[in-house]
Amino acid sequence: MQPISYEARDGLTIHSYLTTPVGIPTQNLPTVLFVHGGPWARDTWGFSPTAQWLANRGYAVLQVNFRGSTGYGKAFLNAGNREWAGKMHNDLIDSVNWLVEKGISDPQKIAIMGGSYGGYATLVGLTFTPEIFAAGVDIVGPSNLITLIETIPPYWEPLKAMLYHRVGNLETEEEFLKSRSPLFFADRIQKPLLIGQGANDPRVKQSESDQIVNAMQQAGLPVQYVLYPDEGHGFVRPENRLHFFAIAEEFLAKYLGGRFEPLADIPGHSGIVR
Repeated sequence: MQPISYEARDGLTIHSYLTTPVGIPTQNLPTVLFVHGGPWARDTWGFSPTAQWLANRGYAVLQVNFRGSTGYGKAFLNAGNREWAGKMHNDLIDSVNWLVEKGISDPQKIAIMGGSYGGYATLVGLTFTPEIFAAGVDIVGPSNLITLIETIPPYWEPLKAMLYHRVGNLETEEEFLKSRSPLFFADRIQKPLLIGQGANDPRVKQSESDQIVNAMQQAGLPVQYVLYPDEGHGFVRPENRLHFFAIAEEFLAKYLGGRFEPLADIPGHSGIVR
């Protein structure tokens, strides 16, 4: 893992971490843009199991601290206000352009992947910029900002004011939130999508994945859906983690050409593939 930085289209400096496979040239590699959750959080330098797994399979992995990430000062954090699917997404696309300009990534073999906000960013990538990515992996990502805010759990109630300020006001800006929600642009999707969801997720309800899967299936678009009845916001049980990431690496290998280990029987997993 090495720190890199690039200039976004509006001049803001964006810091990221690039992990590349050992023993092969860092040129024209299949690549996974791995987007952190939060989004008011950040990626840090250090051991990342997911980045190491993907690099082992032959992929360059870029982890972007897009605007709105923490750790770079209040102005950088606030630069992400009201920019879901806006400038926050532009930062990710600018990172893809940087990778291609530097000759690191094969522009035809770049996937986007992430959990929670990273899952939302994946859905945005495939709907708002459908020609950029070869595939997407969305883990517990919201597809509709309106229903996301409508279904926030009771213990999030004190955070509602922050969500209204940083994302959009449900009471006065429903059309704005709709314009930033991938669900309403599902017909634009061109590339394959893998979705993983926990049925007991209190933050991003199962309906967030159900509704975009249903929209894609009705339109005949390529989607694979794995639901875990005994998981919440992310996958905790080792059997389920092994099951989903085995499916994910085979999915990525199909569209990016990296290595994968065929899915063997994993006793005890609860995954339902739809």
